[in-house]
Amino acid sequence: MTPLVRLLGLAPALLLLGALMVAPLGIIVAYSFMAPDPYGGVLPQLSTDAYVRLLYERDFDDTLFFSPVVLRIFGRSLALALATTLLSLGCALPVAYTIARQPPARRSALLLLVTIPFWTNLLIRTYCWILILRDTGLVNTLLLRLGLIEAPLTLLYTNGAVLLGLVYAYLPFMVLPLYATLERLDTRLLEAAHDLYAGRWQVFRRVTLPLALPGLVAGSVLVFVPSLGAFVTPQLLGGGKNLMLGSLIQMQFAASRNWPFGAALALLLLAFVLLALLLYARAQSRAAGPRAEEALS
Repeated sequence: MTPLVRLLGLAPALLLLGALMVAPLGIIVAYSFMAPDPYGGVLPQLSTDAYVRLLYERDFDDTLFFSPVVLRIFGRSLALALATTLLSLGCALPVAYTIARQPPARRSALLLLVTIPFWTNLLIRTYCWILILRDTGLVNTLLLRLGLIEAPLTLLYTNGAVLLGLVYAYLPFMVLPLYATLERLDTRLLEAAHDLYAGRWQVFRRVTLPLALPGLVAGSVLVFVPSLGAFVTPQLLGGGKNLMLGSLIQMQFAASRNWPFGAALALLLLAFVLLALLLYARAQSRAAGPRAEEALS
């Protein structure tokens, strides 16, 4: 097969890749280096103000002063994304392990239950959490009737509500990769560890956890990346009080009409996600190295 024929065979895939990924990304990069139009959109003037605004604000006399607002929002988004990942991992690991240890027929039914939340739109599911967490919602009504509290607790429009919503939204993304790894776990290794008088914690820490590491890392990436740029859940359950990066980007393209700054924020988010994926790929290659050497020996 000649190189020209090979290139023609790849042409449809390359065209789709260029139209759906490279072109939109190029537009975002171009917009980030333009001036904002007060009526929305951009003006065809080269400007780096969008990137300057990531760390600085302009005073009335046009002098720059350091502003940590974006750093705080980025730090809050990062902290919530990390907390979402850790909580999802803590919830998903026993669920995935329990499903993997069930008979094959029962596993399919349990996996179907895990995917049920995807059958409904995320917006509707998030509104359901508003009904549960608001002052007159299910939780406060139940606590009041049991006499455990005298006044409704402030559960909605808090960081805790956002964290709960993110864990609920992305938990299946952690369960499924972990199950795929644990389902292939050789139970003879667990029996051998018990025969060597290892306790349950030792078996989990020294046998189960290392073998589940590929699924654990894949699930963490699948949860962390969308959590970092989430918009719907923080906007509805956080009430817009504590901005996250996704809400800030949406605000620049809507109310603030500063498209270049929104594009610069989107590129900042993209750069951080790419960094996380590169670290994941590097960890995978390091893990694959010893396994390949063992297979060749």
